[in-house]
Amino acid sequence: MGSVEPLSPLSRWYLYAIHGYFCEVMFTATWEFVVNFNWKFPGVTSVWALFIYGTSIMVVEQMYLLLRNRYGTAVRCLLYTLWTYAWEFSTGYILRQFNACPWDYSQFDYDFMGLVTLEYAVPWFLASLIVEKLVIRNTLRLRFEEGGDPNAPTAAIRAVCKCLHSKKN
Repeated sequence: MGSVEPLSPLSRWYLYAIHGYFCEVMFTATWEFVVNFNWKFPGVTSVWALFIYGTSIMVVEQMYLLLRNRYGTAVRCLLYTLWTYAWEFSTGYILRQFNACPWDYSQFDYDFMGLVTLEYAVPWFLASLIVEKLVIRNTLRLRFEEGGDPNAPTAAIRAVCKCLHSKKN
């Protein structure tokens, strides 16, 4: 059996990017339903969301690793939310220079340049809580088995089979 190693940064970035992309589509679909009562649930995003979410959650991961023993969850999530606003503003500002920014919050009451809005503070805070507690913590626990046979059953499946077999006898 080969050695077991944590996921590479690129693998974690990919998982974070896909997670963010999926959540963006689900959020916009839900928003469309709540605001316009659209039963088609059309969720939309931009290909830029892969880079934006993947990179942002990698930064949040590093913040989590540095802050987890120093501050409570609420303080960490507040810091993640502040990071999210800074990242959303900067990436939006850069993308706007190329007419490629996929969001515009100018219709909100508390927006800044249409790139960020205070109305999303609570959703971003809750999203950061979910990202820390579910996404980052579980992603950091994932492992690759070097030289492992992709067709061989995993240790968990072998353990269940062994348990079932012993109960039969």
